[in-house]
Amino acid sequence: MYEALKELDPVRIHFNEGGLHVLNIILGFIMFGVALGIRPTQFKLLFTKPKSTILGLVSQLVMLPLVTFLLVVAFSDYITPMVAMGMILVAACPGGNISNFMSHFSKANTELSVGLTAFTTMVATITTPANFALWGGLYVRYINKHATNALQPLEIDQWQMFETVFILLGLPLVAGMLFARYFPKITGKIQKPIQYLSIVFFLAIVVISFSNNFDLFLKYIGYVFIIVLVHNALALFTGFGVGTIFRIPDADRRTLTIETGIQNSGLGLILLFNPKIFPPELQLGGMLFITAWWGIWHIISGLSIASIWHRKPLKI
Repeated sequence: MYEALKELDPVRIHFNEGGLHVLNIILGFIMFGVALGIRPTQFKLLFTKPKSTILGLVSQLVMLPLVTFLLVVAFSDYITPMVAMGMILVAACPGGNISNFMSHFSKANTELSVGLTAFTTMVATITTPANFALWGGLYVRYINKHATNALQPLEIDQWQMFETVFILLGLPLVAGMLFARYFPKITGKIQKPIQYLSIVFFLAIVVISFSNNFDLFLKYIGYVFIIVLVHNALALFTGFGVGTIFRIPDADRRTLTIETGIQNSGLGLILLFNPKIFPPELQLGGMLFITAWWGIWHIISGLSIASIWHRKPLKI
């Protein structure tokens, strides 16, 4: 498995400046759509239910990156360093926008879901670069100490990553909330279509990513599928476990499960495509394949769990 995954790393995705701008606009559009469903009143729940809020933030911003680090260390003999770094990058991203729909469909606490998604997205300008630098740096040091093939430190421009995340997430989020505040009638008409278009646009990003390497994708999808399956299942279980240990209401526990297991991997892809953050000379194919497939798989797994919970009454 290790030797097979090594063939993924040399894969390179080249975008000219115009193509990168298009991808940035797509992600900005997706986040604008997320913000249309956010109301300032929804943040009140984050304070009226501080226990569930704090646990949700700890589960997603602390526990998921930590559990991911332990996972990649435990399986360092079976996965390549770049595949591991892709898993760490996904874990460092904020919650995915589709989690709110999944929470609603699964009879979870939708208001808590929206509040957590909005909050983790807002603080992603700090948490995404910080978590990737912390856990990625620890992993590089571990590999260089214990593995035969040393991994050169990834010289990532943290300020550039902060700037990119702020522009792609922060500005569209504020713009969407302001638009919903001052144009409520228009918002009501366009919110649903934009949500559906967001999924289509994300899939378009994935297709663009693999368009020149489709043969490799088909050849190694089995390995990537297993890795992402295990990682995503562990993420979902982390949220569920945190909620269970601290005995929060069933609806809140369902929300924590979904919020921890649904990540904005589209942001991870955009960061990988930015040559100012990840220089083109780095062999990032493993990171690319993991991040892109994560974005597809978490939709499948999240909707599957939501469908099960939709038919299952909440525990009192």
